[in-house]
Amino acid sequence: MRHPIYLALLLAVNGGITSLEAQPQMSQADFNRVLGEISNWGRWGAEDQLGALNLITPQKRIEAAKLVQRGISVSMARTPETQKAPDNPNPFEHTMLAYGKDSTGMYAADHYSVIYHGFAHTHMDSLCHFFYNDKVYNGYSRDVVTKEGALKLGIENLKNGVLSRGVLMDIPRLKGKKYLEPGEAIYPADLDAWEKKAGIRVSSGDVLLIRTGRWTRRAEKGAWPVSAGMPGLHGSCGKWLKERDIAILGSDGASDVMPSQVPGVTQPIHLFALHALGVHILDNCDFEAVAFKAAEFKQWEFMLTTSPIPVDGGTGSPLNPIATF
Repeated sequence: MRHPIYLALLLAVNGGITSLEAQPQMSQADFNRVLGEISNWGRWGAEDQLGALNLITPQKRIEAAKLVQRGISVSMARTPETQKAPDNPNPFEHTMLAYGKDSTGMYAADHYSVIYHGFAHTHMDSLCHFFYNDKVYNGYSRDVVTKEGALKLGIENLKNGVLSRGVLMDIPRLKGKKYLEPGEAIYPADLDAWEKKAGIRVSSGDVLLIRTGRWTRRAEKGAWPVSAGMPGLHGSCGKWLKERDIAILGSDGASDVMPSQVPGVTQPIHLFALHALGVHILDNCDFEAVAFKAAEFKQWEFMLTTSPIPVDGGTGSPLNPIATF
C-alpha cells in the first residue's frame, strides 16, 4: 500500500478509465511524522557527532578506492565568484597583500574572505547548521551553538576528510534535457528511474550527488535570484534517502526544490538530512565536468574525496570535492 502522501488520479482516456499516480504531496504534519520515522538519533550512541559518516567504514573506503581504474580526477567545485550576482550577494573576496611590483620582498601573499553559506560557493554544511524545534542532530540543544562557535557537531569532526563511493544522478539526462527549471522538483520515482537507467544502486555509506544542470542554465540564461525558485529534491525523497542509508548528500544547488511545496517548511530536505539523518550536505557543487566524464566512461560511480577546513566549532566549510575514475 502506498504511503498516504501519494495521491491517485483517475483520468478518463478514450472512454476508458486509466489510473495514474499523481506526484507525491507532503503537508507539514506529514513532514513532522517522517522526520521522526527516519531519525538516526541515538543510532551510534547518545554522544555521537559524526552522524551518517559512521557508515563510511574502512571496508567502504577500500571498495571506493577500487573504483579507480583510469586515474582521472575531476573537480566538483565552483571557482569562487568575486562579483555580485542575483544568486551571489556575498562575493568571495581576494585581496593581494604582497605582490611583484608592490615591494622588494621575497614573497607574494594574499587574503581570502567568504560568507560561504548560501547559493553561490561550493561548501559543506556541518550538522549544527540547521535548528528545528530548538534541537540539532542527535537531540543536542540549539544552545550548543554559541557566539564563539559550535560546542557540538562542528566541522572539525571531519578533520580526517571524506573518502567514499560517489554516485552521480544526472536528472536532466534522465529527462532528456539540458537542465531542470527553477522550482522543478525531483521525486523518489525519478531517483528510482535513474538507478535503473544507470544500472547502479545507491548503497550504505555512499555520497549521493544530484545534478540539476543549474550551472548550464545559468551560463545560458544568466543568474537568477533564489526567490524565483531552484530545482531540487522534493520532501517526499526523505524516506528514500533513509532507505538507501547515504552518508552525504550533495547537489549543484541546495538539494531542496524551492519553493519547497511543503507548507510551513522552507527546506525539508536540509532538515531531513542534517537534523534527522545526520547526513552532511554539499551545496553548490559544479557537476558539469564530472557529468561529461561519467557519460563518456558510462560510469556513474567513482571514488570521491574531499576535506573541509577543520575550524573548531564551524558550521561548515568551503571545499573542493574530487571525483576520481
